[in-house]
Amino acid sequence: MSTSNETIQKYYDSFNAANMEAFFSLLSEDVVHEINHGKREIGKALFRKFMERMLSHYQEEIVDLVIFTNKTGDRAAAEFFVEGTYHTTDAGLPPACGQKYRLRGGAFFEIKDNLITRVTNYYNLQEWLSLVNA
Repeated sequence: MSTSNETIQKYYDSFNAANMEAFFSLLSEDVVHEINHGKREIGKALFRKFMERMLSHYQEEIVDLVIFTNKTGDRAAAEFFVEGTYHTTDAGLPPACGQKYRLRGGAFFEIKDNLITRVTNYYNLQEWLSLVNA
């Protein structure tokens, strides 16, 4: 396994374990976070705020993870399923009442000196809405 693969695997392992300190230790201070159907944020502090919000509304686990890296190891992609529970209503979204969901997702990464410098996340928001509104 390449160093980039290991970095991305640790990123998702830390996420699944809710070990946020390990999770954030894998990010550069000026990490670029491109939020699905949202804006681009720069910096670990903004990423922390984003994750705090996510953890307060959703309990999620990444499963069936597949990681792809380029030959130089500075870019990677991941495909996975998100298995989650929507437990607290998030602003602008449907009411939460413990809805369970399984949703395909993906992410793109840039990596430098074994730190993630960019994360671009993707999932189908309309599909998620149909799952929590069912």
